[in-house]
Amino acid sequence: MTAEWSFRPSVLADATWMAELRAVVMRPDLERLGRYHPDRVRQRFLDAFTPTHTRAIQIGGIDVGLVAVRPDDDGVWIEHFYLDPARQGRGVGSWALAQILLTDTAGRPFRLNVLQGSPARRLYERHGFSLVSQDPIDVYLMKPAPESQC
Repeated sequence: MTAEWSFRPSVLADATWMAELRAVVMRPDLERLGRYHPDRVRQRFLDAFTPTHTRAIQIGGIDVGLVAVRPDDDGVWIEHFYLDPARQGRGVGSWALAQILLTDTAGRPFRLNVLQGSPARRLYERHGFSLVSQDPIDVYLMKPAPESQC
């Protein structure tokens, strides 16, 4: 990790750039799956955006990505984890995921889904996620709840 990498809480005003980053990051996989629509990719983010669950990922104080962590009855969902493609492959995503995995989940597992064929799946599997189920579009992964710190 480098001291330049950090999170900051998101605010409503972040919605536009975050939706745009989602469209850029997801486009190759959605096109490959025949599911890309320029308006829908942005609107799905905007419809689900909850600032209290979302953090901006920063490098040197500049926003370069985002991640949402949403508690639910069946687990803690990691959603909307996007990093500027120009910043990928440098350890920032791995650092951000490792920080999230330190979250107190109250005994619930971490859960997420990734598009079929997405290279992001390798990142999650390196961090201990395993396959739960899949369909022609999505792969659902889970990591057991962290052990209690007694």
